[in-house]
Amino acid sequence: METIVKAIDNFNFLKLVSFKDFTLWDVKRLVAERIASDFPIVTLGDYIKEENTKIRPAQEPEKEHKILGVNNIDGIFDAYTQLGKEIKQPYKVMNEGFLAYNPYRINVGSIGLKSKEHQNDLISPAYVVFSCKKGLIPDFLYKLFKTERFNKVIRDNTTGSVRQNLTIDILRTLEIPLPKPTEQEEILADYNAKMQEAERLKVEIEATKQVFQDVIFDELALNRPKQYEYTFGLQFVNFKDLVTWNFRQISEDEQLKSKKYPVTSIEKYPELAVSVFRGKNPKYQDDTEAIILNQKCNRWNAIELEHAKTVNPKWLASLSEIDFTKEGDILINSTGEGTIGRATTITKEFAGLMYDTHMLLLRLNKEKVNPEFFTYLFNSSYGQKQVDSIKSAQSTKQTELGVGNLKKIHFPLPTLEEQILVVDKLKQLEERQREIENEMKNLPDQAIKDFEAKIFKN
Repeated sequence: METIVKAIDNFNFLKLVSFKDFTLWDVKRLVAERIASDFPIVTLGDYIKEENTKIRPAQEPEKEHKILGVNNIDGIFDAYTQLGKEIKQPYKVMNEGFLAYNPYRINVGSIGLKSKEHQNDLISPAYVVFSCKKGLIPDFLYKLFKTERFNKVIRDNTTGSVRQNLTIDILRTLEIPLPKPTEQEEILADYNAKMQEAERLKVEIEATKQVFQDVIFDELALNRPKQYEYTFGLQFVNFKDLVTWNFRQISEDEQLKSKKYPVTSIEKYPELAVSVFRGKNPKYQDDTEAIILNQKCNRWNAIELEHAKTVNPKWLASLSEIDFTKEGDILINSTGEGTIGRATTITKEFAGLMYDTHMLLLRLNKEKVNPEFFTYLFNSSYGQKQVDSIKSAQSTKQTELGVGNLKKIHFPLPTLEEQILVVDKLKQLEERQREIENEMKNLPDQAIKDFEAKIFKN
């Protein structure tokens, strides 16, 4: 390597390198920027050992063998179990502390470290498996692989014209900064402290969500949701109280009542809404500035325009202005497993947008119902339980909320002034929750950036 560096330093144009100094005929690797650090720079091959112990699952045909996988999100994960007779090739043994990577996807972070949390112990022979020798903590090396600087080293050292490949032989030639083991532990402790804080914030988010629900149920004096348990024997209900010959529905309607306010619906009192629109069937067109919203855009009281699709501008301009979103409207996902029932109050920022046929737009009478009040209630367990009831009542795979079912959704109706007081309390909680979520999301990135800054020089 020293000869290579001298060759680069001594010539401005023609680069001469001794044949014995070549690992591979690859100019990319030759001219790659070398790493810099206040810590000693060592060759990785002196601190790692390839682990190639294999077993043949087929020799135990009726045994369920536990297989690990690797991806760039979770690292190592317990993937699946499979009978030995279904596995034709030998699989590598993964012990705690071993690292494994996909040689064709290591440049996108597909590497993992097996820890005591992992139950499975075999991995495909397609993965490169190795362990760390004395002086190099496996978790330290694993985190090093996750840094942007070392990822650049990997990209500079992969081979292949189509599929970039990092073999174990090339891995051994790479250089890394190597603090003393005690220093590695200190750097890891700082990283882990940030990740533990992220976990603590995750718990705090769940607690805030629960407080959010508590405010809704307490302020509106609603019956707490409960799982209905069927019992044997006769149970009597007054005929005048029946709205359906459905015992489950009778029980659920009882849970929708408020001890303080009347419970109503748009179906019972149509004057509560100005109108309900279904979205339009779009004429898609690539590379235009005209967009249409879809279910993915509609989160829980938030709009994400990055998921919007582009449409034909002339088609969009031909639609009636009344159908476009206005401030105070409510967008509700009408279909889709996992997306049905999500609602968002439209703010000024998102007025004037069109939405597709999988979404409904509810325009309330603001003199009677505060849109934010309705949205908070609809997105709560009180509203979502009703959406789930609608879903379970349908036998088709494509579940549909629809205009008719939306109008049937029950909600308590305090005075407008009381609605606003509830909204103010919920807004404070929602803002606090989003602050915590942003902090939690930033911590993992910050942890790895701080890890990188401690090891590498700019």
